[in-house]
Amino acid sequence: HGFMPLISTPEARRAQVQLAVANYRKHFGRSPRGIWLAECAYEPGIETLLKEAGIEYFIADTHALLYGDPRPKFGVHAPVVCPNGVAVFARDVETSQQVWSAEIGYPGNDLCREFYRDIGWDAPMDYLKPHLHADGARRHLGLKYHRITGKDVPQQAKKPYLPSLAREKVAENAMHFIGERIKQAYKLRETFEGHPPLVVSPYDAELFGHWWFEGPQFIDFFFRKLHWDQSEIVAATPGDFLDSGISIQRQQPTASSWGEAGYYKVWLNEGNSWMYPYQHDAERRMTEYANKWSGDTSVPTDTAASGNELARRILNQMARELLLAQSSDWAFQIYQGTTVEYSSRRFQSHIHRFNLLAEMLDTLLADPQSSILSQHSLDLLAEIESRDNIFPELDFRIYCG
Repeated sequence: HGFMPLISTPEARRAQVQLAVANYRKHFGRSPRGIWLAECAYEPGIETLLKEAGIEYFIADTHALLYGDPRPKFGVHAPVVCPNGVAVFARDVETSQQVWSAEIGYPGNDLCREFYRDIGWDAPMDYLKPHLHADGARRHLGLKYHRITGKDVPQQAKKPYLPSLAREKVAENAMHFIGERIKQAYKLRETFEGHPPLVVSPYDAELFGHWWFEGPQFIDFFFRKLHWDQSEIVAATPGDFLDSGISIQRQQPTASSWGEAGYYKVWLNEGNSWMYPYQHDAERRMTEYANKWSGDTSVPTDTAASGNELARRILNQMARELLLAQSSDWAFQIYQGTTVEYSSRRFQSHIHRFNLLAEMLDTLLADPQSSILSQHSLDLLAEIESRDNIFPELDFRIYCG
């Protein structure tokens, strides 16, 4: 998932959306109605690409609507519609903090499982060795036997994790969350003079079960209790709201993201700005190569079939390397200062492999009649394909201009 406003070409932006839609169809057997833009990152014009792909709505950050033109009549508690007809739903700050925040939210409760205490660092090496990688280095193994205990409690003083107590607490959290939503709904309905308020609560999937081990239990309790224990609020998807017939205000949202300070500085700053000249160069070249080899007018008609197949493999892999280099996580992690070396290396590796593949393609292009590459190049292509094999359905022609 690339940070869309910092992708330099319309073709590379369009490819992000088109591939996302194709991947959704592959897994769900139908087209998606909506999309959650990566990092909720938006700038005016992105909705044009979404409409081209048949997307009816997208999720944005709070101030995308709050500072849009005109100001939203119902704040973030109703969607708006862009001038081209694509709807925008903005996340609610209150529910984000309650469920997402490790500081003031449910995941930070003392009884929840401690993420950072892991048997991979606790157990004796003789016991662990058969379960480690060949290098024998300690690492997280996913077996975590301690609870958070307290925010200021050092790792070595954490108490044992008790699943039954954590489960009781998360059931209590679910009831509390519902109660707060009911209060919020009444207050909003009164403020909006009867207009039905909508509370949009989007969360990263990795929160549930990964960072917050009890998260899936929370979801289970929440929906059971929402269905059986009350009748004042209902669960609805953005598509449900659009289908309800409730009138929606027309607005031009403003540029925004859900990063610190609400704009782009997390992904573009003095620590990670060095990445973008390389990324932007690869984006431009990807479209140039895709146009040249698209099979429309610019590829020689007498090019050998095997050469075309080899070029197709190289181009598809170039597209994968570009997509991986564009991942917003690299710039984010560099800014956070958590895995700077790893993130930098990953970005550089994908750009390097993109360039190696481009050199292979140039060799083929220099002699379209030949499908011959050195055995070293063929072995290298196969190795790169096996290493970075995301999106097997990818077709490089989505980058054509």
